[in-house]
Amino acid sequence: MRIMGKARLAVTAIAIAGVAALSLSGCTTAPKTEPTAAAGGTATVAVVNEFTSLNSQTPQGNLDTNGQVGYLNGSYGTGFQYIDNEFKIVHDDKFGTMEKTSDDPLTVKYTLNKDLKWSDGEPITADDMVLAWAIASGYYDDATIDPASGEVSSGNQYFSIAASTAGVDTTAYPTVGDDNESIELVYSKPYVDWELVNPIAQPAHIVAKKAGLASAADLTKLIASLPKGDPTAPATPNADFKKAADFVNTGYDVTAFPTDPDLLVASGPFVLSAWTPGQSLTMTRNEHYAAGLTPKVDKIVMRIIGDANAQVTALQNGEVDIINPQASADTLAALKNANATILSGDQVSYDHLDLTFSTDGVFADKSVREAFLKTIPRQQILDAIVTPVNPDAKVLDSQLFLPNQAEYADTVKNNGSSAYGDVDIEGAKALLAGKTPEVKLMYNTTNPNRVDEYQAILASATEAGFKIVDAGSPDWSKKLGDGSYDAVLFGWIAPGAGTSGIPQIFGPVGSGGNYNNYAGTGDLAIETQSTLDKDKLLDLQLQIDKQTFGDAYGLPLFQLPGIFGTSSKIDGVKFMGNQTGPFWNFWEWSIK
Repeated sequence: MRIMGKARLAVTAIAIAGVAALSLSGCTTAPKTEPTAAAGGTATVAVVNEFTSLNSQTPQGNLDTNGQVGYLNGSYGTGFQYIDNEFKIVHDDKFGTMEKTSDDPLTVKYTLNKDLKWSDGEPITADDMVLAWAIASGYYDDATIDPASGEVSSGNQYFSIAASTAGVDTTAYPTVGDDNESIELVYSKPYVDWELVNPIAQPAHIVAKKAGLASAADLTKLIASLPKGDPTAPATPNADFKKAADFVNTGYDVTAFPTDPDLLVASGPFVLSAWTPGQSLTMTRNEHYAAGLTPKVDKIVMRIIGDANAQVTALQNGEVDIINPQASADTLAALKNANATILSGDQVSYDHLDLTFSTDGVFADKSVREAFLKTIPRQQILDAIVTPVNPDAKVLDSQLFLPNQAEYADTVKNNGSSAYGDVDIEGAKALLAGKTPEVKLMYNTTNPNRVDEYQAILASATEAGFKIVDAGSPDWSKKLGDGSYDAVLFGWIAPGAGTSGIPQIFGPVGSGGNYNNYAGTGDLAIETQSTLDKDKLLDLQLQIDKQTFGDAYGLPLFQLPGIFGTSSKIDGVKFMGNQTGPFWNFWEWSIK
């Protein structure tokens, strides 16, 4: 859904380290071979954006660089399974097994391997999975969300997550077994993406410590003792549980390399070992890692280089081994001149313009929303940014589907996107009827593409009578949903599989990615999570797509092309169009 050069938010599935999958039929299992010895060496990768949090699963932490760090350290996207570059689910049986033991009710058992440890040497146990479940499910929340502001108006919301709780929220408290090495989840409703629930997040023994508890077992006892949340009868918040939740919500946000070693404890193949803000991060092999994604390299250095040309220069000079710059004709030409290996393809990512829905905002009036959207020069923006890289690219006319999906052509015929196919200044003026609304438009000022988008919209909307206020900011992601703007330009990048991004973005007000307080499709979005019939699921998606255009929700702009460049020093890099980018198969990288 998560940024500087590319300025993207990642579409997460659930707050635990999971990724969403649309189809479960293409599942494969990682080869059952013993991990090979590390070949050693350091791989250096250019990343566009600054690092801000060791928890990428919060609304403020949901940025692509944070998610890539999470992918390496195990807090997001790896564990029981991951997504490969064909968008298939790959199970890591060396981490543990997941088994569906019943269809009615849907019941899934997760069993950890016995030799798993956190990077500080503590065992990974069912206590960790219980905590991950509590974070993802919202089971203990009894909050009522104000539909106008998206804020809690009464009751308690313990964990703040970027994703939606939909699906996991139908589970009961897990059954713990096998000497504290397994949990079993029972769903009261079907859940289309059950296979992608990955119940590992933050270490329970660290969260317990920060909450003032003696051990992970004590935290589990506390969680088990709490009643299920009931918004009709909010309870007095439990002080210890709130401390635990507050730490998970904000305790991992950082502005410098942590002096507290507890923040660095990880379950994945790498741990963060150094960080110079604005320059680079270093990820070092976790000596206690014992699962199936054993890396060959000893270190991965992430160099923060926001400018695409600077990334190409760094690759040419041997300062980095892998780059994933913002795609442009200039970047592509520079890579060819640099004699780099070029990997390219479509990204599961799109730029879009969202309008803020509030009872007292400029876009409370639907006619003003429609008028503004009629001024958006989408073809001009596409021709300036994407066409030089992909001459066949078209303006994106769906909020849910991308052009390479079979459903795209059908939804475009019926979703109402044609109302905004061409700029219509006169139509906008007619809707405004002499009004000159002021619109505060936010965008990432450090992203050249977003600056270009803003300038194009500024010129066009002004012709119709809008007064556009520059609300651009380098800290745009921290401002999402804060009420300081009326419209915003940014990008979503998805796992490329699954449906959990739907309630995250289009779910009820208060959903993790519903930054614009849009309430029009909330029930439909939630229903997608329990709909197993493929035809009915598609119908729900088509309804959501049509309603967003009918409500003048905002406009999709274009699907982003992707380019990787690699040096001759590194082997094993393969193109991936989702939020993990080139990191998706880090365990296959080797240094020549």
